[in-house]
Amino acid sequence: MKKVFVAATRQNDGKTMVSLGLFNAFQKRFNDIAYMKPVGQQYRIIDGKKIDKDAVLFSKVYGLTDEPLDMSPIAVSKGFTENYIQNPDRDALANQIQGAFSRLSKDKKFVLLEGTGHAGVGSVFDMSNAQVAQLVGSKVILVSLGGIGKAIDELILNKACFDLLGVEILGVIINKVEPEKYDKINTVVRNGLARHGIDVLGVIPYVNSLTRPTVAELYEELGAELLSGHDCLDRTIGNFVIGDMRPHDALDYFKGDTLLICPGNREELVMTALCGKLLDTEISYGVAAIIFTAGLRPHDKMMNLIRSSNIPMMMVDEDSFSVATKINRMLFKIHAEESQKISKIQSLIEDYVDVERICSKL
Repeated sequence: MKKVFVAATRQNDGKTMVSLGLFNAFQKRFNDIAYMKPVGQQYRIIDGKKIDKDAVLFSKVYGLTDEPLDMSPIAVSKGFTENYIQNPDRDALANQIQGAFSRLSKDKKFVLLEGTGHAGVGSVFDMSNAQVAQLVGSKVILVSLGGIGKAIDELILNKACFDLLGVEILGVIINKVEPEKYDKINTVVRNGLARHGIDVLGVIPYVNSLTRPTVAELYEELGAELLSGHDCLDRTIGNFVIGDMRPHDALDYFKGDTLLICPGNREELVMTALCGKLLDTEISYGVAAIIFTAGLRPHDKMMNLIRSSNIPMMMVDEDSFSVATKINRMLFKIHAEESQKISKIQSLIEDYVDVERICSKL
């Protein structure tokens, strides 16, 4: 049986994106392939069980029918780390992961495992990515953000954690490389890592549309009240504007993918944002969605206008600055319903990652 553990140099390097694409590529080359997220930090409650969000994602995208708890044996809930420090029991966690892996991998030809965060994440409860990879006897692919100096430094640092436990690094995938720097980084980073005996398995360009959140994600993450636009929640957000300016000054900021954040009593600003949708004009401006803050709802007649524009409209109790700060700090994960994003990810892996080389090294 083949197995590979996908890890990253830090959070938000695109590990899940790479794993999604690799899984599709491996499915074309192997029968009976499984996915596992041994340790997860973000989970959903499904039938009373804590299941990592990535395990849920893979199940939906690829129609996997394996037992959810085998795909996601450990979900780190609030208080988990503190409780473990007070009452450490590594054997119990190791048995949990090994048992799940044994059941999941039975009769399988290939298992793709996905780590969480950088190589050392999980060390606090004796289950770092490096320790988990060693536990299941898997080779590792490291994912890093595009760059040269910082990328190489972080890859060498993370590789050291795996080296310490005798875990083999198959190679690395450099992700999210700016298109204008692609040729330079592709050449230099390969040469730089070759000096350290590290094989570059792929260099993937940055695709802006893959990092944009949808209105549905904002609605879910903010716990907002949805007032309109129920059929347009798949719109993507490219930027957001806080409504603290005069309406005519805001026009330069209203692009088709803009999120407007303002209290509901800024009706003159809302009307300006709606003009591009409500008027028969060739001028391209407007907003993709509106978040009303401070619990202030526009006048009922204004609400009717907004509904006629079919723009998603949400309301929250927080002030505009707090909402904007929250959005800036959010880490948006791919949803199973985002078929265009998933299809793009799959084609990126096939086009820019040497999957055949990975298979030959397993």
